[in-house]
Amino acid sequence: MKIHHLGIAVESLDSAVPIFSNLLGCAPDREELVEDQKVRVAVFAVGESCIELLEATSPDSTIARFVAKRGQGIHHLTLSVANLPDVLASLQQKGVRLIDREPRVGAGNTRIAFLHPSSTAGVLIELVEEQ
Repeated sequence: MKIHHLGIAVESLDSAVPIFSNLLGCAPDREELVEDQKVRVAVFAVGESCIELLEATSPDSTIARFVAKRGQGIHHLTLSVANLPDVLASLQQKGVRLIDREPRVGAGNTRIAFLHPSSTAGVLIELVEEQ
């Protein structure tokens, strides 16, 4: 297991991308729309991990609700796993509360699932299995 990326909720990619470009000394490696999750994503590679900036595309998206309630900031930590369905089954057997019982499609055509913060010391954890 390794840290795959850190998700940061932002009000606007147009405002946040220049900040992170200046901080990291590079442009995003890619930008994409993830319609299923109602977000636009800008991804910066940082060593073996990434920083994902997440902008809501709809007022009813998870990111829009997060920004409205808490403001911009760290939204989730993502860990890379080898076999997502097996990891989810194992965690559920151990009593970990799952938001997603089955993998769904995430940015970069990956398979993802979220763990509920009540089971992870208040941190929203995303698990990702890259294709």
